[in-house]
Amino acid sequence: MDSEKSWIDTSSFFKAQVIGKLLGDGCLTKQEGRKPRFQFIHSAKDYEWNIHCFHSLKTYLPLNPPKLRKIKDVRLRKGYSLSHYTQSKTSSLVTFLRNTWYQDNKKLIPFDMLYKYFTVESLAWWYMDDGHFKQKNGVPLKIILSTDNFSRLENKQLIKFLSSKFYLSFRLDNQNRIILYDQYQIHYFFHLITPFTHVSMHRKMPNRFNHSFDIKAKRTTLYLPKQLEIKKPTKEINEMLVKLDNLIKIYKSGLFYEKYISKIQQLQIEPKPYQIIVSQSNLKRLYFLNNVTGLSLSGITELSFQENLSHPRF
Repeated sequence: MDSEKSWIDTSSFFKAQVIGKLLGDGCLTKQEGRKPRFQFIHSAKDYEWNIHCFHSLKTYLPLNPPKLRKIKDVRLRKGYSLSHYTQSKTSSLVTFLRNTWYQDNKKLIPFDMLYKYFTVESLAWWYMDDGHFKQKNGVPLKIILSTDNFSRLENKQLIKFLSSKFYLSFRLDNQNRIILYDQYQIHYFFHLITPFTHVSMHRKMPNRFNHSFDIKAKRTTLYLPKQLEIKKPTKEINEMLVKLDNLIKIYKSGLFYEKYISKIQQLQIEPKPYQIIVSQSNLKRLYFLNNVTGLSLSGITELSFQENLSHPRF
């Protein structure tokens, strides 16, 4: 009971951070006949992240400062690897976390705890520990969370949890990792975690996107809901795309996802193709929003129609 009280008495920020850490590189070691200790290890290049975690968590966990560790490894050019490990002393809180996160010396995800205390900051800490981002020529390809130490059943439940909590549609790959492929959701993921990302982890963030476009008016196909009943596609759609300036302003204000997340989930219901010539200025508007949000050109166009409910045929 005392150990549970030690958890209840911690701050919401600590709870969020330690959950992210335990989903990532944090663990609770226990030698036979002894009480458990909280521990995390990072490579020498991630010392700044290690020391940040130490200072953030030591308010409630009796952590010792990070120590340098040198391990021989003949596979490496230098013949060794360097890392820093941080380990706690024993405490009732550490014992509570061990009993909650482990069963028969195996780490298990306590979903009851996640549903109560997991936040965007938890997601950020988890990503900084165990996340990987792949892009090519500035184009996001995928985000990987290394969940291979958890069971496939747990990972499927994690996917459902992240979908219900943040509208993020991760998939399970054949290496038992959960992966996010959708470009819009990748942009949204980074929008969520950026306020909590440590400066030393910027290598895991996207490169700055190029917002200048040298394009000309061209014919393209846009897929829009049938209920719009558009009679003069080129004219009516171009008129609506001019109003994308409002969406661009909202994006630049930082309120885009807060305002449109629910609408975006409902895009492309029974789409109908419209082949039109999009003006140069409207293409610039479309490509800007595509570049910064990952939404398709059709999705952006549909969102513009949804935003302007005064359109006579919506």
